[in-house]
Parts: sequence; C-alpha cells; structure tokens
Amino acid sequence: MSASRTIEFCALSFDIQFDFLMKLIVGLGNPGEIYINSRHNIGFSVVRALSHFFKISLKKDTGTFSLSGKSKIKNQNIILAMPLTFMNLSGIAVKFLLKKYKIDLDNVLVVCDDLDLEYGRIKIRPYGSSGGHRGLESIIKFLNSDKISRLRIGIGRPAPNMDAVSFVLSSFTKKEKAQIKNTIEKAVACCQVWALEGITKSMNIFNRTVNLK
Repeated sequence: MSASRTIEFCALSFDIQFDFLMKLIVGLGNPGEIYINSRHNIGFSVVRALSHFFKISLKKDTGTFSLSGKSKIKNQNIILAMPLTFMNLSGIAVKFLLKKYKIDLDNVLVVCDDLDLEYGRIKIRPYGSSGGHRGLESIIKFLNSDKISRLRIGIGRPAPNMDAVSFVLSSFTKKEKAQIKNTIEKAVACCQVWALEGITKSMNIFNRTVNLK
C-alpha cells in the first residue's frame, strides 16, 4: 500500500469513533523562514501536512506561545500545534497548551527529528528519554515526565567533518528532497492511527515498516 493510499485509509475507514477526548499533536521545530526547510524542522513539516490534509488552519494561539488549530478527525477532537519558542524551549509551549486545553499526557504526541534513526524511517514510542534531542529534553523537563508519546523521524547522519548542530540546521539534499514527501506521508498516516486507534496500534503498524508500498 502506498503512503498516500495509507493516509486515505486512515482518514476514511475507521468505524470506532471517540468524541470525549481532546488529543494534541505537536510538531517540533524552530520558527522563522531561515529554518523552514531544515532537517530539525521535520516535525513542523508533518504538522503542516496534517493541517493541509484536514483543512485545519494554524493561527497564533493566545497564551500558549504556539501556532495551533483545532478540528475533528472522524469525530475525534484534535489540536495541531507548532511551538514558537525555538526548539530548546519547546516544553514551555507544550505545558501551556496542556493547561489551556486540559489535555492529559496520555493524549499528547510529539513529532520530531532523530539523528540516530535511519533516514526516512519513522518510529513511535509511548515514553522514554530525550535521546539527546533538545526539544524533547525541554518537554520532559517542563512536564516533569518522560511518559510522552513521540514520533521520531530519521533525518540521516552528518558527514565525518560536519558537526551535529550544523547538520540538523541544514536543508535536505536534492536526492533526499525527492524522498522526503513519502516520509512525511508515512508520518501523517502514523499520527492519524495514533489519534484514532492509539499508541499500540500505531507501533504495530509503523515501527516494523520502513517503506509503505
């Protein structure tokens, strides 16, 4: 099944619906035009793709230091958000989002880049350490818990003569850009499964799959 067909399946074919919870999907990145296409901003790219697919407008959200938008996916209440605090202070925005919308930690999914994951692969987990990711580190610190679901997206590794900071802030290569659309589509599909069927189902589908065909 192609990634695009998977998105269509996820959006249209769930019979079990939940109308009593608010779920939050937060994409991590840095605000500003100079960062928009960087590897570190892949979380923003996924949230933008979700917002386009479901026609959810992202606007400045008073009191949360974020852009956010609210809607429903198959009657599941969803908030999409992108912190405007810069990566290292993402926890501030997430904390205020949870407080404003009265969302439990169980109903939060953070989408971020990962240096240690193979390029193009995605992996979702219900908890864990930051793994050195400054955005996750900030969220864990401000929420005082590592029991936060996270969807990590492999962005590749830097060349031996390139430091990690410069690498994550760089843009994808021409070859990688040709592949990144499929990666974002897989991530979008995973977010939908998480929202509608939970973390276990999303792990069973996407953690064992590198490429959807």
